[in-house]
Amino acid sequence: MFTPKYPPQDTAPPATATARSVHTPAPVQPSAPPPVPVAPASNRPTVQLTPGSALALAAGGGAVVLVVGAVLVSLLLAVAITGVSVAVVAVVLRLLIKDLHKH
Repeated sequence: MFTPKYPPQDTAPPATATARSVHTPAPVQPSAPPPVPVAPASNRPTVQLTPGSALALAAGGGAVVLVVGAVLVSLLLAVAITGVSVAVVAVVLRLLIKDLHKH
């Protein structure tokens, strides 16, 4: 069950000896330079930004930054207010317990 499954080996017929397989040098011919590879054309549409759409994109990005910043600042303010209120409650409880021990 856990044994690896290997793909079958290529079963190419053995090469037979021919008159060309003997080490005879091939005639030297001038070689042409290799062809330059050409990048395939993309099927995706290209995005073209006009000045108006670039301005709208910048304004939208700025609005997103402002909204995210306002949310983060309000969360930080809520944490700070909660911390201060817990500290005030702790001081009041400490004073009440101290007052109980005196009497």
